[in-house]
Amino acid sequence: MLQLVGPVAGLLTSTFLLLAGNGLVGVLLPIRAAIEGWSPFVIGWIGFGYALCFTAGCLFVPRMVLRVGHVRVYAVLAAALAMSILMHALIVHPVAWIITRGIGGFALAGTYMIVESWLNEKAPNEERGKIFSVYMVVTMIGLMSGQFLLAAANPAMATLFMVSAMLFAAAVIPTGLSNASSPKPLAQVSLDLRKLFANSPLAFVGVAVTGAAFGAYSFQTPVFLQAAGLTQAQIATTMALVMIGGMVFQFPIGRYSDRTDRRHVIIATTTAGVVLATLLAMTAGTSLTMLFVLMFLFGGVLMPLYSIIVAHANDHASPDDFVEVSSGLLIIYGVGSMAGPVIAGGFMNVIGPAGIFAMMALSFLAFTFYAAWRLTRRDAVPQDEMTDFTYAPPNASAQTPEGIQLDPRAEETAT
Repeated sequence: MLQLVGPVAGLLTSTFLLLAGNGLVGVLLPIRAAIEGWSPFVIGWIGFGYALCFTAGCLFVPRMVLRVGHVRVYAVLAAALAMSILMHALIVHPVAWIITRGIGGFALAGTYMIVESWLNEKAPNEERGKIFSVYMVVTMIGLMSGQFLLAAANPAMATLFMVSAMLFAAAVIPTGLSNASSPKPLAQVSLDLRKLFANSPLAFVGVAVTGAAFGAYSFQTPVFLQAAGLTQAQIATTMALVMIGGMVFQFPIGRYSDRTDRRHVIIATTTAGVVLATLLAMTAGTSLTMLFVLMFLFGGVLMPLYSIIVAHANDHASPDDFVEVSSGLLIIYGVGSMAGPVIAGGFMNVIGPAGIFAMMALSFLAFTFYAAWRLTRRDAVPQDEMTDFTYAPPNASAQTPEGIQLDPRAEETAT
């Protein structure tokens, strides 16, 4: 394992630092916004700005790299990223935060893509699956580590913004000092909406719903938890439990979906999501232990769902179209993640903090009925023609076209 990880240790270190910084700022901004007295609907627009510009980064950063190269673009984006975080502490205003969070989203997309492209270049074909797995573990640990930094200082002060900016700046060092040659140009995303929908209407709708649910979770859950009276350490623990739940349940659910009609697994998962989201909306603030258990189980529903839906889409696509289909669905997911925080914020304004889970329960319920209807419209894919399930976490890490290229299935379709 050391021989495998050694050549990419610097890149994995950069990944860890980027994810730690993003994990911290991801919980810090909603909490600080709530402290400032901004409504959940306003906070949702900050999430919209981030998702919009992150998705735009996936589309436009490859063109920037073609013009001036990987190293220069990476250095510029990392500087812009650190500056954007510091600007949040300098100008505390909703409009300014929408803009600066958008800048951060664009810069994060670019830095992730460049690091992942270097990993792609250095990963031997025969070891790609192992490196991909290590990369997934590093992203998860990085995100959770950053979230726990929330308890290190008062979010009403500028300290945590400085810590996050330092983490982003530090991420430049391992990659900047690497002697690896620049990799090939970044993947260009082609988006054919009609083809994507025709390939799998269920996946097209499903990734949009999943994106909306995860966008709402990312930007509004810290607001909900703070309103429920949790301490900063308890908020970080709850957010980590969601991710741990996803890691625990992802492979049992995913592997089972390899052996049956994936649509049945999707329906079962979203039905569980309806039940858990309803329970969370009804029992908010009644018991910390109950909250921990429900959030852990909810993570086991939310986190694997995106991967199962993408696998279902690729079951219906030609193997050579794996990257095109997955990258296209990524953009649809991004559109959903723009809408989710705003819609959840509207629910929270009307019915209170628990409105985030009411929104997710209704979203999952509508999608469950749609998935059940799709069962009557198309035959199941024969098992010997199905693709293998591979987990891709629905978060900023590995949610770029370069992250998709790192997936071992992408290499299989290219050979």
